[in-house]
Amino acid sequence: MAFRKLKLVATAAAMLCSVGASAQAQVNIDFWDQVWGPQPYAQRAQQLVDEFNRSQSEIHVNYRSVPWANWYETYVTAIASGSAPDISTGAGFQAVQFYSLDAIYPLDDFVAKMEADGTAKDFTPGSLDAVKYDGHYVALPWGIDIRAMFYRKDVLEAAGIKPPTTWDEFRKASKAVTHDGVYGVAASGDSGGMHWILGLMLNNGGGLFDKDGKPDLTGEKSMAAVSFLSDLVADGSVNPSSAGYKSDDARGSFYAGKSAFYYSNPTAADGAGAEKDKIGVLPPMASSSGEKGTINWVNNIMIYKQSKHPEEAMTFLRWWSDHQLVLWSEGKAGGIPARASFQKDPFFVENEQVKFVIENYLPIAKPMSASKGGTFPQLNEVDGDGFLMSLVQKIWQGQPAQEAVQAAQDHLQEIMDQ
Repeated sequence: MAFRKLKLVATAAAMLCSVGASAQAQVNIDFWDQVWGPQPYAQRAQQLVDEFNRSQSEIHVNYRSVPWANWYETYVTAIASGSAPDISTGAGFQAVQFYSLDAIYPLDDFVAKMEADGTAKDFTPGSLDAVKYDGHYVALPWGIDIRAMFYRKDVLEAAGIKPPTTWDEFRKASKAVTHDGVYGVAASGDSGGMHWILGLMLNNGGGLFDKDGKPDLTGEKSMAAVSFLSDLVADGSVNPSSAGYKSDDARGSFYAGKSAFYYSNPTAADGAGAEKDKIGVLPPMASSSGEKGTINWVNNIMIYKQSKHPEEAMTFLRWWSDHQLVLWSEGKAGGIPARASFQKDPFFVENEQVKFVIENYLPIAKPMSASKGGTFPQLNEVDGDGFLMSLVQKIWQGQPAQEAVQAAQDHLQEIMDQ
């Protein structure tokens, strides 16, 4: 009897040791994720992490939703204190800036494996190049933020105007519908307004930089785009409140039928409620130089050098990339997926406006780094500095375009010289 008790005790001890060893063997990964949509997003993202944790027993991922308020300070502080996450999503140029600070783990081998098994071909053309810096992949694309020109069908029909297909037609249409509290354009003085500057420069074959990466705001094609916006203001076609408007204000004006045109993300019409069917997407317009284009940003997901488990973080990264469609279809994430196969899901195909953007705008979209291409650390400051918002505010206020652009060009040069 005593022998049997000793045997039972030994067996129990062995089982406890086995459980303890198993628990100890499980690797814990911290995943920080920005808030990419309304409340359902973070909830569905947490559920997706839970699904990964249940799918295997070697890795446990801890999910943290990170708000956009003070996001930059959150990550910089974590990196400086040695408490960075293993993996995170982030702003369009977060990975490259932190990579330049030696804080990001390169994903060259990871991407090579995706190229070998054919998965890399599923990424939207150009999106992988957008996360490549100094010969290294610094992140993996997961979402694409893009801008398209929306219009009110009812406002144009009331004026007997067909949807414009060129800048010249757009200017004439904007002027024709402007009367009795309705304007051709409702814009804003925040980042949403800034996107008019970036988008139309690229639409005209210009941009912030030339092919050598030198600031080119004052280049001929870039200046023509800003002058076009100034002409709209001079015509009286832009709501005079635009300089002080937030994006929500401009969007509300458009939803209420108080403006004919609105430049925004692919799902802009989804918030219009019963007015959604009155909203269409213009075909990409030919600019004054006959070119077409728009602005996009490739949102990325990155692994940090401080991680003690980069291989396990990459295992999760691959799983996340393969299973993240539900972040849009159920979590209502903004933008569109970087994976082309996801873009063909009924959630996008059955949304008339989003489908049109994917089919017509995505193929001509260009990054903020055009014409240089690729990515580089200064883009993070360019995107968040605010000088382009100051520029568009001056344009909406009717200030001379040449003077306003020169000030922005000088500031851009200062950023690039740092």
